[in-house]
Amino acid sequence: MEKVLGVDIGGTEIRFGIINTNGQILYEEKILARDPLYPYLEENVLRILAAQQEVRAIGVGTHGFVDPERGKVIYSPRILSGWSNTPVKEWLEKATGKHVEVENDANVVALAEANFGAAQRLNRVVVLTLGTGLGGGVLWDGKLLSGGPNGGAAEFGHMTLYPNGVKCICGRLGCSGMYVSGTALQRRIKEAGLSITPPELFGNASMDPHAKKIVEEFTTDLALVISNLQAIFDMEMLIIGGGVSEAADLWMDSLQQKLETVLLNPLEVEVARFKNDAGILGAALLVLEE
Repeated sequence: MEKVLGVDIGGTEIRFGIINTNGQILYEEKILARDPLYPYLEENVLRILAAQQEVRAIGVGTHGFVDPERGKVIYSPRILSGWSNTPVKEWLEKATGKHVEVENDANVVALAEANFGAAQRLNRVVVLTLGTGLGGGVLWDGKLLSGGPNGGAAEFGHMTLYPNGVKCICGRLGCSGMYVSGTALQRRIKEAGLSITPPELFGNASMDPHAKKIVEEFTTDLALVISNLQAIFDMEMLIIGGGVSEAADLWMDSLQQKLETVLLNPLEVEVARFKNDAGILGAALLVLEE
C-alpha cells in the first residue's frame, strides 16, 4: 500500500505524518519551528525519510500565501523570517529525489475533511484554522479555491474586522487574525493581566468573570467572521480546525449563541474531525494517488 509523508508547517511547530491510501496515520511527530525554516525543514524530512524509506512522495501544507503550481511560498508574515519567496517544491525535490506538492495549510485541512472527515459528499465548504494565526480554506463545487496571482486566495485572517484596530504582523490594522487566533487569545489574556494559557482560559471561564469576558469577546468576533464568510460563499458547512479548536467543547455553545444573532441563514458549524491531524492528512492528500 502506498505511503506518503504529510508535513504541516504552522507558525510555531511542524508536524510530520506517514499516511497510507486509507488515510491511516502510520507514524507521527511534531517539532518546534525554527529560523531559518527551510534548512531545518529539509534536515528533518531527510531524517524521517532515512528511517521510512518506503515513502513515495511528500505533501506540504504551510502558513502564508502559496503558489501551488510552482510549490512556492509567495509571502509569509513575520511569524518566521525568511520563508517568503521560498521555492519549497524545487528545493525539497532536489534534496530528496521525491515528488513534492505544496499548498496553504488551511486548504489542506479542507482536503482532509472533504475526503475523510466532516465535509464528505459536500460541495461548498469553508474551513477556518485557528492556530498561531487565522487561516482559511474553501472547497467550491468540490475543488480547492487556492492560489491567485499573489497566492493569497482565502486568506481570511487578513480581512479587516476592526478598522484602525490592533496592528497585524502584515503591517495593517484590525485584521481578523488579530482577534480570532491563538495569538489573539494570548494578547487578550495579557491585556487583562491574567497569568494563564488559552486552554486554561476556556477552562476557567465558568468561574472567572475576567476569563469569561475574554471568551465572550473571542466568540463574538469569530461569529462576525463566519457571518461575513457566509454572505460571500453561502457554504453548506463551516469547519473549524487548528490548535484552538481542541478546546472547542468549552466555547462552542457560546459561539452558537452569537451566531444566532448574525447569520443570514442557518449554517452547520463543525469542529475538524481530525483536529490537529487534519493538516498532515490534507498535505498527504496532495500526493496520494487516487
